[in-house]
Amino acid sequence: MTDWFDITRRNARSVQTTIGWIFWDPGAVQRYQAAGLPEGFAGPLGYIAARCAPLAAAGPAAITAAFGSISPVGITAVFDLLGTVDRFREMWDARDEAVAEGLRAHAPAIVEPLVEYADELWATVDQLPLVGRTFYGAHLAMPRPSDPLLSGWHAVNCLREWRGDTHWALVVAAGLSHAEASILHNAWLGYEPDWLARSRGTTPDAIEVGWERLRRRGLVVDRTVTAEGVALRQRIEDDTDRLTTLPWELIGEARAREFAQRFEPPCELLLRRVDETAGVNYQPASRLRPDQAP
Repeated sequence: MTDWFDITRRNARSVQTTIGWIFWDPGAVQRYQAAGLPEGFAGPLGYIAARCAPLAAAGPAAITAAFGSISPVGITAVFDLLGTVDRFREMWDARDEAVAEGLRAHAPAIVEPLVEYADELWATVDQLPLVGRTFYGAHLAMPRPSDPLLSGWHAVNCLREWRGDTHWALVVAAGLSHAEASILHNAWLGYEPDWLARSRGTTPDAIEVGWERLRRRGLVVDRTVTAEGVALRQRIEDDTDRLTTLPWELIGEARAREFAQRFEPPCELLLRRVDETAGVNYQPASRLRPDQAP
């Protein structure tokens, strides 16, 4: 029998990497600055603005709900700076320009499979269930690019947001706030304490509340996440993979495995790009944890 769980887990890394490298890329940051975001903050604010553009009309509270882990402080700052939906769309377009340029420059081997898979991926995306996936639904409603490379990239982006919505539904079902989720995720990754929460803009007060809430649940002792806390984070990850096999089942086993073979090598180059532009801890969904190392 086909191990869809294994295929899903493997391809999720490439989906995340195909999309996530652009969040810190200088080509995008320069464009955000040129569009009016402040120097020194254009990277994180531009990431928020470009990614939330499909749902920007709903306001910062809806974006906070959709993003899950990103601090509301940064989200509110973006809305204060940009104000109108049209300005958010400017950041979306700036991001897309940087994507097309950057993929060709830093991982040219990904261009052909993205173009080739585009129609197939869109056909798959159009069959995925919408219920409970608000952020995915907002992305699905955006105009689809005429450029074949960007078309493939946006189809992959929809897969990523569909998985993300599923993941955050599981986090909420586990009774976790964004700070608590980051604390458990940080421990599961083996990062230095509070690194992940701080990288997402979580305030010190919110982090402290998160630690205390986890302590009351017995998931933290002496400011250390317990084995039970790490196991909860692992269950969330496993359940995310089990609940997101559908796209790969629709694509079919042969093409799903071919996706892994063709996307993984250029995605390693994109992950190295993240190492250079952000740091070796960033984009944790693309990282193999120590216990996963070959």
